[in-house]
Parts: sequence; C-alpha cells; structure tokens
Amino acid sequence: MSSDYIKKTLSLLKKIQLKNNTEIINSAKFFFDSYKNNGLVYIFGTGHSHLLSIDGHYRAGGFAAICPILDERIMLHKDAIGGSKLERSSGLAKKILKKYSLKSSDTFVIFTNSGVNLAPIEAAIFAKEKNCKVIGVSSLHYAKIAPLSKIGKRLKEVVDIHIDNCGPPGDALIKIKNGVKVSAFSTIGGSFILNSIIKETAKLAKNEKIFPFYISSNMPNAKKHNQKLFKKYKKLNPHL
Repeated sequence: MSSDYIKKTLSLLKKIQLKNNTEIINSAKFFFDSYKNNGLVYIFGTGHSHLLSIDGHYRAGGFAAICPILDERIMLHKDAIGGSKLERSSGLAKKILKKYSLKSSDTFVIFTNSGVNLAPIEAAIFAKEKNCKVIGVSSLHYAKIAPLSKIGKRLKEVVDIHIDNCGPPGDALIKIKNGVKVSAFSTIGGSFILNSIIKETAKLAKNEKIFPFYISSNMPNAKKHNQKLFKKYKKLNPHL
C-alpha cells in the first residue's frame, strides 16, 4: 500500500522532533504565559495552512486558550483560486486581523509552508506591532528556493520563534509520474508541531485549578469540565 509515504512521513516527523525540541518547549512557555495573563493563542494560516488554525480550536485534548483566525478570503471552501492570489496580496492580513483584539498578553502562531507568502509575513509584522509573542512554522528548505514577496523577508526573519516543519519544497512527498509528486506533508507536520506544543503546555499547566484543556464531549464528566472553560473563553474567543 503506502509504505513509502508512511516511511517518509515518519522520518520527517522524527526530524521535526530532533531539530525543534528547544523551540517547541519555548513555544509552550509562550502559550502558558498567555493563559496565565488572560491572553489568547491566535493561530493564522492561509490556504491549506488554515486547517491548522481549525485543528487547534475547540477540540478534544485541545488548549482552551486557542483562538483561530478565520476569514473566507484565506480559506478554500468559497474561492480557492482567488484565495491563492489574495494570500500573495498586500494589505489583506491587516484587514483580517483588525477584527480581532490582539494585545501584548497574546501569542500569535503562523503556519505557512513556503514561508514567503505576503499575507502570513504581514500578519507576523502586525502581531509584532501589537507586542504579541510570535511563533512561525514553515519549511526552511522550501523558503530558501521560493521567490520572496515585495517585503523581501522570510517568515523566520520576522518572528520570535521559528519552527521548521522539515518538509520538502512543493510539499508533496511521493514521485509517481513525470517528476510530479503527490501526497502532501505540511498538514501532518503542522499538526504534529502544534500538538507537541500543546503537550508541553499541558505539562506546565498540570497544577492549575481548572486544567485548561477540553475533554471530548462523549467522555465521562466532560460537560462539567468543559463548561468551566466555556465560562471564561466564551467572552474572549469570538468563534466559541
């Protein structure tokens, strides 16, 4: 079946762990500090990278302080082709982020596989101007060969912490025909990175009176536990 895809995926996940261990631990400290200071952890991504903002939002085992940045213009369900153009356009990120109340106690996480598209770079700069701690996740290998936007910077150059998702240029892993590759990696790698940070954050938060992580609604005592979290974050997270 897909033994080649499994083998390459597992190899890259191991590479992420070995290369980014310190960055993941330090990112968890940002997450926990935001929680302790009544801030949020915002997650931003355009195109398929926006899936990572959904992955962090209101799910079993998820960190209650996470708030996704959601806007139809940077998602794929309405106008995928147009959205792909927009993520390379100036001014879009600022328009989207003005809908959210970013503050200095917040952490801002950006997923962008290539690390060069204009909207994610502008989002990082905007968050820095709001004095947020900013974490960027992208492929350093991809960013080295992808053409820069008019800002002339890669994501790594404008964030406080950068985590390499270790994926290849172009994202896809398996060559089938005429040099065209299939089966992407960045979503798997991004989710692994995000949930690794969440795990480290949970270790920091284990002695909190209310453990700030959601329990699946189908598990015993979930309703009582989750309601305590809703009480706090319903006021802060516009997507709850």
